[in-house]
Amino acid sequence: MSADLTWDGYINARDLGGLPTPYATGGVTVPGRIARGPRRERLTIAGWDAARDWGLSSVIDLRCSYEVGAQDTDPQVPETVFNDLEIFNVPTEDHLDTEFQRVCFPILDSPEYWSHNWRLQPDLVRAALEAIAGARPGTLIHCSAGRDRTGMICTLLLGHAGVPAEIVAADYAASVRAMAGTANHSPTVDQQAGWSSEEVEGWLVDKLAIVRDVAAEATDILSSLKVSGSTRESLRSMLTDV
Repeated sequence: MSADLTWDGYINARDLGGLPTPYATGGVTVPGRIARGPRRERLTIAGWDAARDWGLSSVIDLRCSYEVGAQDTDPQVPETVFNDLEIFNVPTEDHLDTEFQRVCFPILDSPEYWSHNWRLQPDLVRAALEAIAGARPGTLIHCSAGRDRTGMICTLLLGHAGVPAEIVAADYAASVRAMAGTANHSPTVDQQAGWSSEEVEGWLVDKLAIVRDVAAEATDILSSLKVSGSTRESLRSMLTDV
């Protein structure tokens, strides 16, 4: 399992390093390169300090533009916490797309929608992957809950980096468990915000098979998205090359 990050105010945050892969010289993905988490507005000043101590240099925000920004319940932080950080807003979804609304809105809180996302809006998913490949290492990838969009992108990254599908699925499950019963303060509705642990475990039974399949087919999916060879190489090397 990837390592939990204890950044103040921030739940469901993990470093994607330390996971087994045949592509890395040391046999595991490299720590300190890519982290995953929920909306960055949750971080306190101390949380931002801890993120910088981890090595945070860039942020990839997968949310739609209307979701970005502090809510009333978020901690207040000075603008100086963002000094020297590269922050990229590269949404993986266009919520104004009527076909996306029809097909994906009923299943947005599930990996069931992932394949529809890259079928209907491949340019958006590809652009997010390209932004990650071009970002400075020490990259935080996040959406709102840090579970669905972030889960999709991290499943592709880890699968492409050679992490076994079962371990990738366990990483996704950790995010579902972490966010269940927790309001994420997003403008969008999260059906899992009121779930009990029993509801989570019942729901995961058939959903993890989807995640395993995506992880196992990640390289082929990147190719189908027309992600260039150089970008695919960069994405893998971010997690495997020392």
